Amino acid sequence: MNSSPEAFADFERAGWEDAGIVAGYDEYLSVVTTQSIPALLDGAGVRAGSRVLDVATGGGYAAQAAYRRGADVVGIDFSEAQIRLARKRHPEIRFEQADAQSLPFAPCSFDALICAFGLCHLPDPDRALREAYRILKPGGRIAFSVWDIPERAIGVGAVYDAIRTHGSMDVGLPAGPSFFAFSDVGQSIKVLQAAGFASPTVRQAPQVWQLDDADGIFDRIAKSSVRAGIALRSQSPSAIVAIRAALRKKASEYKRGAHFEIPMPAIVAAAIKP
Repeated sequence: MNSSPEAFADFERAGWEDAGIVAGYDEYLSVVTTQSIPALLDGAGVRAGSRVLDVATGGGYAAQAAYRRGADVVGIDFSEAQIRLARKRHPEIRFEQADAQSLPFAPCSFDALICAFGLCHLPDPDRALREAYRILKPGGRIAFSVWDIPERAIGVGAVYDAIRTHGSMDVGLPAGPSFFAFSDVGQSIKVLQAAGFASPTVRQAPQVWQLDDADGIFDRIAKSSVRAGIALRSQSPSAIVAIRAALRKKASEYKRGAHFEIPMPAIVAAAIKP
């Protein structure tokens, strides 16, 4: 396993240039992650007239929501495939391919910066937060969202638990930040303060993943996520059978009528540039 930041960055970029993964995320996971966007925008103080940078914009989901509030929005992503999708969906918004760890903007040029589920896809999240501090105006606000701890974000946490129990995490993936690196309230506060931000706050934003069948967790994560998807698809045939069974059993705990309602809450952390 290559543990260099460059290897992880190359891996993530290549994964998110895959048209199938981009389409899978858009179809299967964005219905969950967009549920916390109002809390994200509130945390960043986005309102009419705000100049907002949406980092790791993906298909432009949060950028569109900010635009609808009357903000002047720019969305960036390291994936050209995501930028193409965002531009196609929202031609009224400016989107650019750019690196969150080296933002192509002047200091003090935005009122707010938002990042929905993007930090853990970067090899150096601390550097990205320092860049966010640099481009924000004094008094500007940052807000980012991540998954809650795996015991509460069931759809993601159960996948990794099933892999560890019935398969192997050693499938050749480059080392990178955990999906749950900032799920801890204290850690989110710590990284924001280390980047120079003040008055940090952290809140939980409820999200529910509604699935039609008990195999939905395995099938949709496998098709819509880079790291988790490869980790699932790379297991041995016997391990895949066991992992599917474990995830099916977990989903059954959340059957509500004809559907499965899987808890997938987010953590939204916010702070201000003094």
